Amino acid sequence: MSISYKKLWKLLIDKDMKKKDLQKAAGISSASITKLGKNGNMNTEILRKICVALECDVSDIMEMVAEGREPHQK
Repeated sequence: MSISYKKLWKLLIDKDMKKKDLQKAAGISSASITKLGKNGNMNTEILRKICVALECDVSDIMEMVAEGREPHQK
């Protein structure tokens, strides 16, 4: 299983935010934004900062997906 942050990118669209806006609001580095874009492993502190900035739960920004499958679509 792997992690997908597609939910995060959809949430940013819904909130009319750009990645740069998220970076500033959450106080995270551009390297973290790049890592999120590549569905990389993130530490819980980065995820917490994003959730605080977006006023959401971690399940609103990420999900586990089976290898070779698309993330669940609602």
